[in-house]
Amino acid sequence: ASSLLLMPVSVINLTGGQSGGADWLVTLNALLGRGQPLYLGIYIGLIVFFAFFYTAIVFNPQDTAENLRKYGGYVPGIRPGKPTADYLDTVLTRLTVLGAAYLSAVCILPEILISQYSVPFYFGGTSLLIVVTVTLDTVGQVQSHLLAHQYEGLVKKSKLRGRNR
Repeated sequence: ASSLLLMPVSVINLTGGQSGGADWLVTLNALLGRGQPLYLGIYIGLIVFFAFFYTAIVFNPQDTAENLRKYGGYVPGIRPGKPTADYLDTVLTRLTVLGAAYLSAVCILPEILISQYSVPFYFGGTSLLIVVTVTLDTVGQVQSHLLAHQYEGLVKKSKLRGRNR
């Protein structure tokens, strides 16, 4: 979303800034500058759009409901087939709205801090999200590795004790 918003500004700066350009290009450049209200509004709109677009591509409630029906699974309190698909679609929409709101907040907060309060924030919202996700994943992998070694030690000890008896 950020790249899509910065592309027109970059093109305007490359073409309109050097040759004098039209007045509307200068105005558009000012309106789409980082931290401007129009920029923030379009940025949030693009984040929400891409959240719903990605969800629509990745998860199909009709296929999931059909697979649940085929393999004997069901959602408690919901009839198999179309009611299950409708229920999954409703839940998916609610979760996507919450996820899009969270992503928007994470991406907009650094923009607001930088533009309004001149806080030196060296990571954008997307970079911050990637760093936190990778860090949490690494911690999870280290914990499971340590846990596997603990069980490995227990298995070796039990084999040794079993042989001595």
